[in-house]
Amino acid sequence: MTKEHAHIIGRAVIVIGSIILILWATGYLFTLTYPFIIAAVIAWMLSPLLKYLKIKLKFPSGVASFISLLVGMSLLGGIITGLTFLGIYGFRQLSEQLPGWIEQGAEQLQRIFNETILPIWTEMTGFFDNLTAAQQQTMQEGITQLGNQIGNILGNLGQTIADGLGNIFTAIPTFLLVIIFVFLAVYFIGKDMGAIKVGLQRRIPKFVQAKFVLFIQQMRVRVFGFIRAQLILMFITSVLVLIGLLILGTENPLMMAIIIGVAEILPYLGTGTILIPWAIYSFVTGEIFMGIALSILYIVVVIVRQSLEPKVLSSSMNLNALGVLLSLFIGLQLFGVIGLIIGPALLVIITILNDIGVVAEIEDFIYHGFRKE
Repeated sequence: MTKEHAHIIGRAVIVIGSIILILWATGYLFTLTYPFIIAAVIAWMLSPLLKYLKIKLKFPSGVASFISLLVGMSLLGGIITGLTFLGIYGFRQLSEQLPGWIEQGAEQLQRIFNETILPIWTEMTGFFDNLTAAQQQTMQEGITQLGNQIGNILGNLGQTIADGLGNIFTAIPTFLLVIIFVFLAVYFIGKDMGAIKVGLQRRIPKFVQAKFVLFIQQMRVRVFGFIRAQLILMFITSVLVLIGLLILGTENPLMMAIIIGVAEILPYLGTGTILIPWAIYSFVTGEIFMGIALSILYIVVVIVRQSLEPKVLSSSMNLNALGVLLSLFIGLQLFGVIGLIIGPALLVIITILNDIGVVAEIEDFIYHGFRKE
């Protein structure tokens, strides 16, 4: 190994170690200051309105920041109100249909019990009577053991649910406190944004500032591109579900399609949050055709979404379609379901760093070190 190769390896180790250290420090600092980081992101998103109020309309900084905060809260409240309206409508429809569904389900379960379970039980009773005393005792012990295991499983499940609910109720005061800190931080950051920028500009080197400005500009394009991509995917999902429900002749197909489309924003299941229980209920109530149709509809929606998601994300966020697909797969393998968000997010950051020249500069440093001016 030549001396030059040793220097290259040494600089590569330094770069990798620095990246790992930065990631660790960022994660640690985020756990300590996440309300203020969230507030900074919100203030950044509201900065165009804040600048307009301060520069064009000559509002004082405090007033402009307060109005921007109110506008942001109003938009968030409008979104929450809209989602709440859809939820209330869905629950109202559910409450109207639920008594009939319960009655049908009870009748179907009774029929299954009478036609399937009861004859099996009768046969088992006759079979049990023909066993020897030792065989009967062995079977009784097995049944008792099985019952204990089922009881333990149900007990553990109930305890887990109770612990989860307890954790949720315990976290509510902390959540409300975090929300208050976020709103206050948004106001003060917006109010003193000019002074904050001047203070940072004095302490951060010029070349870092130039790269950071380029990074923020590219990130803004990607963030709005991501929102656009999600809206497109939700629209496609709603259209597919609407077509399926129209073919099946269900009630209120348009509203159900909208609700199921909005459910795409939910983690883990998405449309399955509604379609899977609906299909299971159809099977239980004896509507086999409806259950099969809903299952097929869910599979089609999942396949179409998974097929289009890389292309839609790549076109909306100016990313390589194969890179998006690879980031989704790697993220899923490393982080589970949440990796479907982490993977593309890391791809976006790496792509932006490459676009603004940071990756090329790191590569140049590894091969050549610091160049003399």
